[in-house]
Amino acid sequence: MKKLLLCLLLSATPALAQAPTPLDGEWRGRSDGGQCNAPLEYALSIETGIVDGSAYDTTVRGPVPNTKKGPPPPPMPGLWQIHGLVKPGSFSLIAVASVKATDRREGRLTVTVQGNTLTVTETGGCGRTARLAKG
Repeated sequence: MKKLLLCLLLSATPALAQAPTPLDGEWRGRSDGGQCNAPLEYALSIETGIVDGSAYDTTVRGPVPNTKKGPPPPPMPGLWQIHGLVKPGSFSLIAVASVKATDRREGRLTVTVQGNTLTVTETGGCGRTARLAKG
C-alpha cells in the first residue's frame, strides 16, 4: 500500500509544479527616499511565480558613540526580506524587517507590471516607490 501511494505521489509531482511565468528572472532597482529620505536597493528573484528577495538601505550606519548619555534613537531597519506570489496584473508582497529582539516590523508592497519594468510601491511606512529592471 505504501509503495502504491509513493508511486502515485511521484507521478503526480510534475503536475503540481507551477509553470514558468514571463516575469521569471532577477530584478534589480533603487527606490526614491519616500518620506523617510532613505532609498532602498531592491534585488528580487522570481522563479515559477514565487518571489523571494531583499531590499536594503544604503544610508544605514552602525552604532555611534553616545556622548550625551541620552537614550539612543530607535534603530531603522536596514534590511528587508521580501516574499510573495506573482499574480496577473498587480500583486502584493510581504516585507519583513531584519531587526533584533521583539521589534517585529512588517509591511506590504504593491507590485505593478509596466512593460519591462516592475513598479514596487510601499503601502504605508515611508511610501517609497521603486522601478525594477530585469537582469
